[in-house]
Amino acid sequence: MSDLTPRTAGDPGVPAPRRRKLLPIIVLGLVLVAGGVIVTQFLRSAVDYYCNVDEIGERSGCDADRRLRLQGVVERGTVVSEAGDTAFDITFNDATVSVFYNGEPGGIFKECIPVVVHGNFDSATDTFLGDRVEVKHSDEYVAVNDERLTEADDLADECDTGSV
Repeated sequence: MSDLTPRTAGDPGVPAPRRRKLLPIIVLGLVLVAGGVIVTQFLRSAVDYYCNVDEIGERSGCDADRRLRLQGVVERGTVVSEAGDTAFDITFNDATVSVFYNGEPGGIFKECIPVVVHGNFDSATDTFLGDRVEVKHSDEYVAVNDERLTEADDLADECDTGSV
């Protein structure tokens, strides 16, 4: 038969009440803090501010010490391709920035065309180091090929009326 009489804390032979172990709580706290730091850093790096060349250092978020998407027009006579790298200047509202791109932009990249360059500034040279170049294309394809569309519509009309 068991002894069911109540015991006091000072009774010898009675184990002290269990304390919560601090180690799991500390580990859980560290994991939460580390997760918060990682998420915060990911969100900060995922947001690239979109700035025109003339807004560098002028508009909030367009600071030269952060990653940017820089928009401007490739200045005539500044494109230099050498050993697989490309350097050029982009301008917008009378402001100019020198760009160094590690590669060939490819596609329809050329002088006098609007571009958006992703990257950041090299603080030592004030050159924008681009790692991605996006080129805005125009809608000239449709305008140039209006004759083809008209010709196709005429053929469709002739086919529909049976005059072919």
